[in-house]
Amino acid sequence: MAELLTKETFKNKVFDFDNKQDWEFAGERPAIVDFYADWCGPCKMLAPIFEELSKEYEGKIDFYKVDTEQEQQISGMFGIRSIPTIMFMQPDGQEPQVLQGALPKAQLIEVIEQVFGIKPN
Repeated sequence: MAELLTKETFKNKVFDFDNKQDWEFAGERPAIVDFYADWCGPCKMLAPIFEELSKEYEGKIDFYKVDTEQEQQISGMFGIRSIPTIMFMQPDGQEPQVLQGALPKAQLIEVIEQVFGIKPN
């Protein structure tokens, strides 16, 4: 199941933006972060797909959600201007890769395989 992140949990699990200037992903395995808002129609369409993927990739990829209304500092730091925005993060130091919009499940699986080289369980 995808975990909803607050500012503090984001700093612990993704990036400690208060203490680091340069990007350094804090996770030990790949992660996908869904930036959303409760009022956003496309976000609502993506939510069940995101939950399904979190179960299908359990133990391989961490799935997180950030409410852009509640966590404006995080979304501002990443320049999130359109939602849903999905960020793919790897523990190897690469910059996050970003997709915008509610993509269908099959397309998200393709992107996950391209970015991470990981197939579902």
